[in-house]
Order: sequence, then structure tokens, then C-alpha cells
Amino acid sequence: MNMHRRTLRDAHDELSRRDLLRLAGLGLSGLGLAALVGCGSDDGAGSATATPSIVVDPPPETTTIRLPRNTLNPRLAPFFLADQFLPAEGFTNVQYVNSPDAGGVQQLVAGEIDIGMPFAARVTVAADAADPIVILAGVNNSSFVLFGNDGVRSLRDLKGKRLYGKRDDDTFWTPLLAYVGIDIEREVEFVDVNFNEIVQQALAGAFDAWVVTRPLATVFRTAKIGHVIVDGKTDPPWSQYFGSMATANRDFVEKHPAATKRALRAILKATDLCAKEPERAARYLVDKGHSALPYDITLDAMNGQSYAAWREFNPEDTMRFYALRLKDAGLVKSTPDELIARAADWRYLNEIKRELGVA
Repeated sequence: MNMHRRTLRDAHDELSRRDLLRLAGLGLSGLGLAALVGCGSDDGAGSATATPSIVVDPPPETTTIRLPRNTLNPRLAPFFLADQFLPAEGFTNVQYVNSPDAGGVQQLVAGEIDIGMPFAARVTVAADAADPIVILAGVNNSSFVLFGNDGVRSLRDLKGKRLYGKRDDDTFWTPLLAYVGIDIEREVEFVDVNFNEIVQQALAGAFDAWVVTRPLATVFRTAKIGHVIVDGKTDPPWSQYFGSMATANRDFVEKHPAATKRALRAILKATDLCAKEPERAARYLVDKGHSALPYDITLDAMNGQSYAAWREFNPEDTMRFYALRLKDAGLVKSTPDELIARAADWRYLNEIKRELGVA
């Protein structure tokens, strides 16, 4: 399958001043931290060398599927666009459940959603806690952008600095700091300010470093507030691993194995659509009410993701990477092999890859 993608403009370079002010207004009036700080290579869909196989799967054991919905986080675009593919997989009742943390682990553990798209580090911590989840696949790679002021030029410069965020929400900051040997408990200070004031607080010097994703990262870049220390989409090692993992509630998987595979296949087909036709995908999100952001800002946010990653990366590598960082920091106790054995099941992904001709 050869998927060709047209050359697109880089939205963060070409947003107009009017767009910038409009986005800043949206960000300051109600974009929540969980909605914009997410954690998720080439944007193209890639090509396959294998020959797709024809497989007849049994019908789904249930025709209902519950997926997360957050209209301020286009990172969830594959889950929204999956409703174009789910009916063909036998799902007649697709339900979207409001998700403050954009499809996170808590809703999966509580059984409020069937499949979500949490940040890889949070999934790793949940696996260590033996939470009832099953990690099925990676979706897109890291999409965070770490900014710093003039006193921060590298990750190592974060030692002794003030970081925007909360110490108890350490599953994101911990891997970054542990990667360069900084103790999150003793060697950094956290500054928790109202997210609606993050731009003003950054300008006022309330903190030395902060992490956001597009479209808010576009505001900082365009307005030249701080400078980029790490772009998770392009800077290794972060760019080489998944930021978001398709993860299911364990009870759902055990009771509905055929439905699990069919739902995952629909999500991954939708992910391909996001990679191949981001303009069409962004338009669909806006027209269907899945994005509360204007079309151009939704597209900018989607261009901050790498949706081809599911075809290119190994999700097991991502789990090992984060498990080692989090173990070094004392946040997990299990070894990577123990976590993978406990919480991951790649059978559905491997079958789907063979069927779709993904090498």
C-alpha cells in the first residue's frame, strides 16, 4: 500500500497575527492543562512491502464501544475519525465519553471507557500498579515541546530551576529529568499557576521552563516567548518512541476479543487517515463538533503529531524506554519485561499489521 501525502504548509510558521491572538484568547479562557499537555518521524503514512492478507474475523461480541472525547485536544483525532470505520467492523453504538485527561488511565481503570489513548509514561506506571489495563499498540510519537528562558539551554540546565507544573503530576517531568540524572524531589522546584495565565506568567518569569503541545506551543514560538529546549516530535530519543498508547480496559478485552481487534483496526485505519490527509481529518473534527478549536488551529495541533508512528515504531521499545527511566527515578518497581508480560498484548496489532501489509 503506497500512501502519498501532498506537501502541506507548516501551520506554526504561517499563523497570522489574528489567528495568534484568537488562539491565545482560547488558551487563556479555558484550555485545560490536561487538554493541551499530552504526550504524543515523518507525518506521512509510510509504505508497506508485505502483501495484505484476507482475514475473516468473527463478529464482535458487543456492538457498543466507548471512546474518550475531549474537544480541546486534537491528539484524539484517530478516535474521532474511527467512527468512519467502526460501523464496517460491526459497531452500531459508538459512544464518546467526556475525558478531562484526554483518554487517560483513570477512566480505563474505572471501566468508563473501553479503549483510550493515554501518555506512555502514565500507562507504564499503571502497569506497575497492576491496574486492569491492556496495552494494545502505539498511536503517535511524542508531541510535547519543552520551552526554557535564557537560563536554560539544555535538559541538564533544569537542575535547580523552577518548572511549571505540579510535583505530584510527575509522570511527565520524571522521565525528562531522570534521563539526565536530575532528582525530581530535591533538585527542581515546581511552580503551579493557573493554566489560563501561563502566557503572562512565562513573560513575567514565574518559572524557568514549561511544557505544552500545539496549538499552544505555536503561541510561544510565534511570539518568541522563551526558546525550544526539546521538541518531542523531532528530537531524539523522544522522537523515536510513542507518546500515546492505545490501551483497553482488561475486562473489555477478556470478554470481547473480536471486538477489541475490530475496534483497534478501525482506530489504526483512522490514524492512517490523519497521516495521509490531515486537512480532511481536521475539517471532519470541526464539522462534527469533535474540536472546539477553529479549523486552522485544529490543523496546526494535528501537524504537531506523528500519526505514521504506529507503522514504524515498536511499542515494546517505548515501554522499555519509559520503564527504565521511571525505575531509575523510583516511580516503578517492576522490570520492563515484567511490565510487558503483565500489561501488554501485541497479538491484535501484529495480526492487523499483517492484514494491512505493514512490514
